[in-house]
Amino acid sequence: MIPLLIILGYLAMLLGLGLLSNRLFRGTSEDYMLASHSIGPFLLLMSLFGTTMTAFALVGSTGKSFTLGVGVYGMLASASGIMHSLCFFVIGLRLWSFGRKYNYTTQIEFFRDRLASDKIGLVLFPVLVGLVVPYLLVGVMSAGAVVSSVTVGVFEPYGWFPAAGYAVPAWLASLVICCVVLTYVFFGGMRGTAWANTFQTAVFMILGILTFVTIANGIGGTDSFWENLRIASQAVDETHLTRARVPKTVYFSFLLIPLSVAMFPHVFQHWLTARNAASFKLPIVMHPIFIMIVWLPCVLIGIWASSPRAGLPDGIGENEVLATLVQQMAGPVLSGLLTAGVLAAIMSSLDSQFLCLGTMFTNDMVRHYFGEDRFTDKQTVWMARAFIVVIVALTFVCSLIAPRNVFDLATWTFSGFTGLFPVVLAAIYWRRLTAAGAIASIVTAMAAWAVMFYRSDFGLYARYTFPEAGFPSWLLDVVPPLLPVVAITAAAAVALVVVSLVTQPPNEQVLAKFFRR
Repeated sequence: MIPLLIILGYLAMLLGLGLLSNRLFRGTSEDYMLASHSIGPFLLLMSLFGTTMTAFALVGSTGKSFTLGVGVYGMLASASGIMHSLCFFVIGLRLWSFGRKYNYTTQIEFFRDRLASDKIGLVLFPVLVGLVVPYLLVGVMSAGAVVSSVTVGVFEPYGWFPAAGYAVPAWLASLVICCVVLTYVFFGGMRGTAWANTFQTAVFMILGILTFVTIANGIGGTDSFWENLRIASQAVDETHLTRARVPKTVYFSFLLIPLSVAMFPHVFQHWLTARNAASFKLPIVMHPIFIMIVWLPCVLIGIWASSPRAGLPDGIGENEVLATLVQQMAGPVLSGLLTAGVLAAIMSSLDSQFLCLGTMFTNDMVRHYFGEDRFTDKQTVWMARAFIVVIVALTFVCSLIAPRNVFDLATWTFSGFTGLFPVVLAAIYWRRLTAAGAIASIVTAMAAWAVMFYRSDFGLYARYTFPEAGFPSWLLDVVPPLLPVVAITAAAAVALVVVSLVTQPPNEQVLAKFFRR
């Protein structure tokens, strides 16, 4: 019972933090959605890092490196460290300046204004919601799997949940996590989310390092940590210590995946909370370092888990690797603390994603089409809260019927967001971009994404690449196997440029708002 009680205690602390942040709530929609633009450098760093380091980073990377080896670190961790900071500097700063100048709260508000088009919002809203929901599933599914794996046998004396190994069933754990996140987002809004993210980021970074040391010592079996590192690494099959299990073209295709951060609606909302432009300095500099601190231990743990010394059962799923190692190699108190650290990483993303969807629904759909002056600030906040409740319920239901591993489901989600990257880049830096070009790019990206997602059996075929069998042999000879993200992004970029060039140029008066002479 000790690990379960520690987990419940941690969740209770988060609830308390959310309720405390509610005492500082100013009662305005701007405060609920953007914390009144009051977030400084440290909170911005911690909230941005927390919301980008999801279950994909901890549970997903450990499971995937268990399967593919050390190449997972190069595929995403190294690239993310560079690309995320680049996006913060090249995209985030510009969007923040536009947001403060023209009072934007969401991405769609910016695109409507920049392209002088109401249709762009109608196209973009369902696309963003459709891509965020699978991203939410990554967190909800991981939370359930982790808690269930760590609590195996807890309820055996009572005869409860025998089908789940007398553990907390994954569905019940996911439900509790959803309710906890919903509660502090519901009451605390962006301020509660930023505080919770800061607290949870500190928790999962500190406990992540502790997890790494504990598992290394458990696998090595000696009193020397450094000797245990050597023993654990020597026990691993040589193919796990190289990039041999990842084709070169697939490996480099992953370089595009981190560009997805530029179109995450929850990251956009966090950018707008910054107090001033100087607040971006610390996140831009420290984000790559924080990524290394989190990803490197997780990938090494996954590699070590593939060796016989780890003692993992045959046929274990990728989502259960980290939690099973924690349960086997840590005492009950430490096991509970380490599980709380994993949950911290998961929940630090869920809260931002829930809040951004509520904000988008309220600002981009209800207030935009029914009139901004028709609703009071209090009504606006309650509409956002109501939509968040709907999304949380939908996500939970979907998690019950989505048997996918975390890494691959997240990769598909990120691929969709990366397909939207040409639109945001062109909107900021290319004067010739037109509304028709942007819409064509979005539709093309989503059509390509949908077709390939379907062809991969909705993500179940983890090794799916493009072009695939069935294409002309000459094409297969010329184009090597690539991740779908390459084809999606290339098609989106071509559609954007071609359609923009053949349609009427944008209005100069509109361009004057966003481009200096």
